[in-house]
Amino acid sequence: MNNAARTPDVASKVPGPGPGHNAWQMVSTALVLFMTLPGLALFYGGLVRKKHVLSVLAQCLGIAGMVTILWWICGYSLSFGVDAKSPYIGDMSNAFFKGIEPGKTGAGYYWISDSMWAMFQLTFAIITPALIIGAIAERMKFIAVLLFVALWMFAVYFPFAHMVWSTTGLMCGPLNPNAAIKAIDFAGGTVVHMTSGWSALVLCIILGPRLGFGKEPMPPHSMVLCMVGTGMLWVGWYGFNAGSALGADAIASNAFTTTTLAAATAGFVWAVAEWIVRGHPSVLGFCSGIVAGLVVITPACGFVTTTGAMWIGLAAGIIPFLAVSYLKGMLGYDDALDTFGVHGVGGTLGAILTGVLADEKANSVVGPLKAGLLGAQLKAVALTIVWSVVATAIIAFIVKLVVGLRPTAEVETAGLDISEHGEEGYLI
Repeated sequence: MNNAARTPDVASKVPGPGPGHNAWQMVSTALVLFMTLPGLALFYGGLVRKKHVLSVLAQCLGIAGMVTILWWICGYSLSFGVDAKSPYIGDMSNAFFKGIEPGKTGAGYYWISDSMWAMFQLTFAIITPALIIGAIAERMKFIAVLLFVALWMFAVYFPFAHMVWSTTGLMCGPLNPNAAIKAIDFAGGTVVHMTSGWSALVLCIILGPRLGFGKEPMPPHSMVLCMVGTGMLWVGWYGFNAGSALGADAIASNAFTTTTLAAATAGFVWAVAEWIVRGHPSVLGFCSGIVAGLVVITPACGFVTTTGAMWIGLAAGIIPFLAVSYLKGMLGYDDALDTFGVHGVGGTLGAILTGVLADEKANSVVGPLKAGLLGAQLKAVALTIVWSVVATAIIAFIVKLVVGLRPTAEVETAGLDISEHGEEGYLI
């Protein structure tokens, strides 16, 4: 989050939240929530078989509710606690939203209500674990999903939100001059996409493939829903990326512009690559490319020029395409909806390209960091991968021991909708 401009002396002179910036933050917060509900839910829901569609929607809804409760109790404080001293995790100084008030500013930015900052960050906390369910779709018990996510938030998300976006974090670049790793992440390449993507890979391997994987076709049941969800994700992503400027300013405008260019370019390039390799450009290819472009530009959107965004769009349309089309088949893991191929690979690519393409012409904070930026980005990438992989493996085995990960073969065959939720997505 680009709140580098916030300083105590400036904040003390501001009488209260600025109407324009606060309004943009409210809109951005709503847009990021819109990304999960209904955007991601429909995107993932369209990609599964129809007997599992409601299970995906229920998982998104369940995660949204549970993470909100955890965020109020202690999640926000563990991420951004005002008195935090550790570079790895916050404290309990803001537990139960203590001190977080609509008339106060400074927690995130001096023109943004503290309560609005907390809500904006909540929407990021909601969508991040929801991304993981794409890898394990159609074959994980609902109670196991909820327990896994609850533990994962404490072991992975809250620490990374603190390390990258708080002013006392381990690797938060311009926000903390004393940070050990001076990496930059404008809107969540490490915090959101890398943590969820690499965790998704580990979880789907531990869980095992779907029944019949590799032996029977498992096509998406509704590319219409998938395309609608993609459009919602793209629109919502403006809140995700441009909203991370924490103000309706030039940096937000640049993030809006670079996000558009990268998403459109990647969607087109992915479809063309598919056309060349497979003889036709599919709607799924366009959708996958758009999302990949949005993922890869995320950490860089407020730090790169329009030319940098075009290079990112080109890379996003090729590298994740190769991961989805060939790497998954070579290694044999069942990443059902390509969470790792798009978010894990794409998030990693974006974090690295940020170190290459960040330009002080786009954002002045890049200047003092530029010399060692690529090395810092690589350190951040390595730490994120190792932490996410190890934590996810431990959590998955705990959940397996406590409640079990998978439903019975009979339940999985019949479909999770009717078996776990007592409902069907379609009556005909």
